[in-house]
Amino acid sequence: MICYHSSYPAGGTPLNSFCKISGGGPGVYLATIDCGTTHSRVYIIDEHARIIGKASVKVGVRDAAVSGSNQVLKTALIDAFHMALESTKLQLVDIRFAIASGMITSEIGLLEIPHLRAPVKPDVLARNMKRVQDTSVFPIDVPVYFIPGIKNGFDPQKITVQDVGCLDFMRGEEVQVAGLLSSHEIRLPTTVVVLSSHTKYIPIDKNEKILGSITTVSGQIYEAILKETSIGKSIQKNDVYENESYFDPTIIDAAYHWLMKSGFLRSLLMPRFLDVLLDTKWYERKLFVEAAIAAEDTKAIGQFDDLGFPVETGFVLIGDKRRCAIYEYLLRSKGGLKQEILTISDPEAIDRLSIGGSIYLAKSAGLFSGS
Repeated sequence: MICYHSSYPAGGTPLNSFCKISGGGPGVYLATIDCGTTHSRVYIIDEHARIIGKASVKVGVRDAAVSGSNQVLKTALIDAFHMALESTKLQLVDIRFAIASGMITSEIGLLEIPHLRAPVKPDVLARNMKRVQDTSVFPIDVPVYFIPGIKNGFDPQKITVQDVGCLDFMRGEEVQVAGLLSSHEIRLPTTVVVLSSHTKYIPIDKNEKILGSITTVSGQIYEAILKETSIGKSIQKNDVYENESYFDPTIIDAAYHWLMKSGFLRSLLMPRFLDVLLDTKWYERKLFVEAAIAAEDTKAIGQFDDLGFPVETGFVLIGDKRRCAIYEYLLRSKGGLKQEILTISDPEAIDRLSIGGSIYLAKSAGLFSGS
C-alpha cells in the first residue's frame, strides 16, 4: 500500500504530529538522496548533521530517458544506498527516513510530484514534501520524503507557445538554495547561478523567496561537443599539461567577440580552425569553447526584466572553479557587474549545499532536530 501525504495534509495537521520519527538523540540517522540528470548521490547523516557515509553513481534520469524505463535509475539508487550504508557500521533499520530531491521527482524519475509555483520560500518546500514508503516506488523499505521542485509562475489559461520563453522549472537546485541561505550570510536580493549539466539562474528576493529560474543546457551541450563532434578532437588533452587553472582573458574576449559577431554555431567551429590552421595548444582551444558556451549562456540574463526578476543584484556562482571564473569575468567585463560575486567551487562545499538544504527542510518539517 502506498502512503503519500504532504507535510501539511488535509485539515492542517503538521506531519510530525502523526509521524513520530523526529528527534536528535543517539541513534537518529537519515539518508539524503540527490538525483540529477547524469549523477546520483546518497549520504548517511548522523544526529549531529554530520556525513558518516556516502556513495555516488554515474547514473541519472538521462539514463532512464534513454532506456525508456526508470528501472536503471532504481537499480543505481539501490546500489548507491547500500554502498553508502556499508561505508558506515549501520544497518538499514538504523535509518529513520530518507529525503530525496532533484530529478527523482520528475516524470522520468521514480515519482512525479507537481512543481510548486514560484515565488516559494524554503519553509514552503518543507511543508509540501511527500512521504512515501512503498518498495514499488523506492525499492528500499524506508520512509522517503520527496521534495517538490519549483516552476515559474504563469497562468496556464493565457500562456501560449509564443510565450514559451517565460516557462522554466527546477528540481534539486531549490534544495541547494535552501542550504545556501541556511549556511551563508548572503546579501539579498541575489542571483544564484548553478553550473552543472545545465546552467540555471535563480533569483532570490530580499525575503528569501525563490522567484523562479532561467535554464540552459550548457553542460550537456559541452559534453555532446566533446563526444559527438569533430570539435572534440581539437580540445582533447594531448600532453601532460594540467589545464584546470589555465585562464587567459584574451581567449575569452575572442570567443565573446566572435560569438556576438558570427553566432554560436560558427563560433563553436573556430577551435577547429585554430587547431588545423594555426599553432595553438589544446587547452587554449578548450578554453575558447568553454568561453563561447558561457557567453551564449549570459544572454539569458536579458530575460530577467521580462520575468520580473531583480537585475541589480550580486551573484552566487556554484560549480567548477574555472567555469565560475569564466562567468565572473564575463559578468564583470561584458555585463558591467559591480556587485559582490561569491563563488562556491569546492566539490565538497557544493555537495554540502544539497545536504544542508535537505537537513534544513527536515528540521523545518519537524522530522529532525539534530544540531
